[in-house]
Amino acid sequence: MADTNALPLVLLTEQFAKLPGIGMKSAQRLAYHVMSMSEEEAKAFADAISSVHSKVHLCRRCQNFTEKDICSVCSDGKRDHSLVCVVESPKDITAFEGSREFNGVYHVLHGLLSPMENIGPQDLKITELLKRIDTEGITEVIMATNPTVEGESTAMYISKLLKPLGVKVTRLAFGLPVGGSLEYADKETLNEAIKNRNEI
Repeated sequence: MADTNALPLVLLTEQFAKLPGIGMKSAQRLAYHVMSMSEEEAKAFADAISSVHSKVHLCRRCQNFTEKDICSVCSDGKRDHSLVCVVESPKDITAFEGSREFNGVYHVLHGLLSPMENIGPQDLKITELLKRIDTEGITEVIMATNPTVEGESTAMYISKLLKPLGVKVTRLAFGLPVGGSLEYADKETLNEAIKNRNEI
């Protein structure tokens, strides 16, 4: 951003540029858009960001984002709590829920194993998953990580931990290209992937 801009505008642009997929030009446009808001709109925008950090936390069971102690999926008595779908991030749950076909519950890892980025098992919510197996009567775990090298290695690692516990571990039958992302899959593809999952 040019030196002629006010410092608060420069700082706001730099903050927007830290968001994934936002370059400096897009960040600058967003900063100028904020400047065009009324004071009331700008305050509501700032309050929404602040509220996310103060009110949203991880569900005690599945590690999804929620405002409550237990999220709405985990507290739903009509769902099959013996069937757990393990995903990388909360946005993957949104994709599955959009398909309206899956009636089990979820577990969010909040990442994937990646030695290149120094992300090991201790950095993921794997221990929390193992505790659930002990206490919740889970009979099947569906590994729904993306079909990438990291996703596959994470699925295999967790499968090796769960097999001795007598839990059936399955993998989605991906109709996605290798390296694809669940976030962008259409609901028909996700439905077929759930129905045709394979044991690993």
